[in-house]
Amino acid sequence: MTEPKYQDLLIINNDIALDSVGVPMGISDRASIAQDIKHMIRESGLLVELVGERQTDKWALNLSRLENLVESDTRIQPGTAKLTRLDKESVLVSAKTVEYQTIEFTL
Repeated sequence: MTEPKYQDLLIINNDIALDSVGVPMGISDRASIAQDIKHMIRESGLLVELVGERQTDKWALNLSRLENLVESDTRIQPGTAKLTRLDKESVLVSAKTVEYQTIEFTL
C-alpha cells in the first residue's frame, strides 16, 4: 500500500474527530482534498451572502465565484468544478481531482 500524499485531521462539527480512545482521527488523499475545499468555501464568506438571497442572478454569480474558488486549488482539474443549488439551504459541490477521482459533497 502506498503512503498517502495528502493527510489531515478529520474535522466534524468544527472540532477534531476523536476515535474511541480519544486519539485524533486522520483522513488522507481524496477525503483530505474534499475537506480542504469545504473549509475554503466556508472561509470565503460567499455562502453567507446566499443566506436569504432570493434573486437567482445573484445566486448564479456567487455559485460561479465559488466554482472559480474551487478550481483555484491546484489539486482540482480546471473546468471540472460544478456547484448546483439543490434547495434553499443546500448546494452540491463536485469536482474532479488531478490524482484521484471525483469529490462530491453537500454544503
